[in-house]
Order: sequence, then structure tokens, then C-alpha cells
Amino acid sequence: MAKVQQGNGLQSGVSKSLRGTTESLADQESNSFGSDNEVNGFAKTESQTDKYGFIGGAQQHTGESADDVPPEVLRQREVKWLEMLNSWDKWIAKRHKKVKLRCQKGIPPSLRGRAWLYLSGGKVKREQNQGKFQELDSQAGDPKWLDVIEKDLHRQFPFHEMFVARGGHGQQDLYRVLKAYTLHRPEEGYCQAQAPIAAVLLMHMPAEDAFWCLVQICEKYLPGYYSAGLEAIQLDGEILFALLKRVSPAAHRHLKKHKIDPILYMTEWFMCAFSRTLPWASVLRVWDMFLCEGVKIIFRVGLVLLKCMLGSQEKLKTCQGQYETMERLRAVEPQYMQEGFLIHEIIELPVTERDIEKEHHAQLRRWKETRGELHCKSPPRMHGARAIMEAEPPSRRDLQQNPTIIVESPPATRSDEGIQDETDKGRTRRTKTEKSKEKRKSGSTEVLTNPYAPPSDPQPPPHDAPLLKDTPLQGSNQSLSSAEQDTYL
Repeated sequence: MAKVQQGNGLQSGVSKSLRGTTESLADQESNSFGSDNEVNGFAKTESQTDKYGFIGGAQQHTGESADDVPPEVLRQREVKWLEMLNSWDKWIAKRHKKVKLRCQKGIPPSLRGRAWLYLSGGKVKREQNQGKFQELDSQAGDPKWLDVIEKDLHRQFPFHEMFVARGGHGQQDLYRVLKAYTLHRPEEGYCQAQAPIAAVLLMHMPAEDAFWCLVQICEKYLPGYYSAGLEAIQLDGEILFALLKRVSPAAHRHLKKHKIDPILYMTEWFMCAFSRTLPWASVLRVWDMFLCEGVKIIFRVGLVLLKCMLGSQEKLKTCQGQYETMERLRAVEPQYMQEGFLIHEIIELPVTERDIEKEHHAQLRRWKETRGELHCKSPPRMHGARAIMEAEPPSRRDLQQNPTIIVESPPATRSDEGIQDETDKGRTRRTKTEKSKEKRKSGSTEVLTNPYAPPSDPQPPPHDAPLLKDTPLQGSNQSLSSAEQDTYL
């Protein structure tokens, strides 16, 4: 097992420190980009932006994919997701399997940010802590963390249009979110692996929402991952290795034979939730399932990749030693990461929450026998959206989508005054007609009426009549705008 120095992260030749240093997880990428101008996109004017916002780099999407969803199917899914979001607590409590199935199919891009906020419980946290992010955002922060955060900003997805410019709005929001987290959890501080997590969130939602989603991921989904010493990630590495024995005995034997500790190859996978490993289409699909079902999805992705890369004697012929094996794991073959193949394999892999928890207890006992008590006591891990909601049941108000488009009565104009005059005349005419009818009924006056006369034109409503609220929108599940920032639709 690699040595771990308390407070400074991993100290091995292969796994660099992820805490308290200025070295980035993306150093391998950024070193090949060239000058700072190129890193920040100033030399990329000829590049085309893909549908995910990338202007280049390994994660840029090129051309159409066989996994692209037809527009008509996408529209249908959007309607279904809007319906779910309008009654979120009922869907999670009573129809969780359907929610899970829809996450496995892929959340519609227009609603992904809002869905992630609801799945993670970030929406409830935000409502229960109104003004908290603004309060943290206004504070100065600890210079010890701010210096490291600032040096890391340009290394997070430098080929994405949000983060391409130094000091641009994307980097500013990333700085705000990461700084706010160090103030929210001063005992934990900042870990470099949090930066790509926050960046992915910011691609889909505003800074405040991204902050609360980051809080939920760090505290509920991956508790202890970003604490000093990285004990939680080491434990999960041992759990992954134990599960691999059942999933792919050949891969397990090979890694054990060459004494390749899990911490050497799975650290970035797990701590960054594969956001720096997979093609972007696959990243988004994995995150859809991860935020719904919990950390078991991250374990499944790791197991699928290990099985595909090292799962047979034929594949192992080119991996005769530790170095060759590590090189192979660093450069996973593209066909194994392709969206359709990978998602199918993840769904089919029979690894459950119970399997992970059972192995977690076994590895925890082994840890205590060999190393003693853990230095960082993490809260219990929540396995997905339903577990989070059951642990802290929200109120309906916490889940309410408040419309931000408000239709108000326009101020009166001259044309309105003209309409008002015509309306008043109409009222006078109606009053006289009603009086004539009453006289006819009483027999005092005899009036001849033309039975073939055209029906009278309907009169416009009085100007001072109250406007119908939400006239075209009421009763529809498809809110045009809400507090969830529909600019991201």
C-alpha cells in the first residue's frame, strides 16, 4: 500500500499529492498544451465548439454518435422529467424505480442541471439555508487555501468555453464555489480533486446551486474522500479490489501478482467521479446514474474498465509487468469508454449497495487490525437520492418550483382610455336594454323586436376587471421559468 502522510495526501511515485499543493490532476494534459495563451483558448479561434461546449482537447465530441437521442424522443423525456420535478417527493418515495430507469436512459440536457440539484438534495439544502452561500461568498477566506485554488483554476477543463479565458466568468464562479466550501468546512479545507467536480456542476447550473451540489457530493455521496490523509479513498480502493475478485478473477490475479495497489490507478477515477477519464457523453450519463443511485455506479465503472482491460489472458499478454499494466490503465481503450457500451455494462453488472457495505465493514475491520483507528471519522455514506431524502425528509416548500415570470397589468395608455370609454358606453346600452325588457314584462311598454337581427357583438371586459393569473400556463407541468434558472434549459 502506498504511504500516506497526514495532511499532505499521497506521497508515492505514481500518485501525486492531491491536497495542499499547486500540482494539478490535469498536469499531464496541461503540459502538452503549450503557452498560457493556448491553455486559455486565445490561440483556439479556428476550433469549432461541440454541443457540450468544448473547443478541443480529448473530451471534445466530434460528429454525430449512434447514441444520440432523436429530437422527438428527447421532447417526450423532457415532459416526463418536468412532471417528475413538479412532484419530486412522491416520485422518489413511491416510484423510485421509474426515476432510476429514466436516469439510466439519460436526463435530457435541458433539464440536467435542475435534475442533478434535486437528485443530490442540493435543492433542499439551498432552501433550508437561504442566504448562506451569499454570506460565505462575501467573506475573505483563508489565504492558505485561496492561493492553491487560484493556481488550479486554469487547469480545470481548459478546452471548455466556460473556463477557456483566465479570469472569465467560469473561472470566477469556480473560485467562488471552492472558496465557499473551504469556509463551509474549514476543518476539511480544499482538495484539488474537488475542482473538476465543481467545474462539471458549474457547466449545468449557477454558482449557488453548484455549491450545494458540491456539499452534497462531498458529505453524502463521497464522505471523507477529500479529507486529510485520504483514508476513505484508500478504503474504497480495497473494496474495489475485493469486488474485482468476484467480477474478474483474471484481472484480480494479475494486479495481485504484480503488487499494484488500487490507490495507484483508481484515485483519480473515484475522486473526480471519472470526469477526467471518460469521453464527455459518457461522463454525463455516469453522473446521471451516480447522483440517482450513489457510489455503486462509480464502483461499477471502475470494475467494468478493469475487466475490459485486464479480464482475459489474451489481454494480459501485452502487460508483462507493473509498468506495462499501469500504462494500460492510464490509457483505457476508447471502445470500452464509449457511451452505449459502457452504460450497458454498468447497468448489467451485479454489484449492489449491500455488496459495497458488506465489503466496507470487512475492510474497516482489517484496517483497524493493521493500522488502528481512522484519523478522519466520516459520516455514513448515502446510497443515492432516495437514501438522502429518507434521511432528511424535505417539506413541500423545500421542493417547490417558484415561477420567476410574473405577468403584471400594464399601465393605462390613451388607447386603453378609449377602450374604457367604449366599455362605459356598452354598459349604458346594456342598462337601457335591461330596463326595456323589464317594462315589457310589466306590460307598460310594447316593443317590437326583429327576430332576424344579428346577435350583438360581445362587449370587452371592464378595464378594471382583475387579470386571470397564469392564464395560459395554469394547470401545465411545463413551467416556462422557475427558481432553478431556466436559462440553463
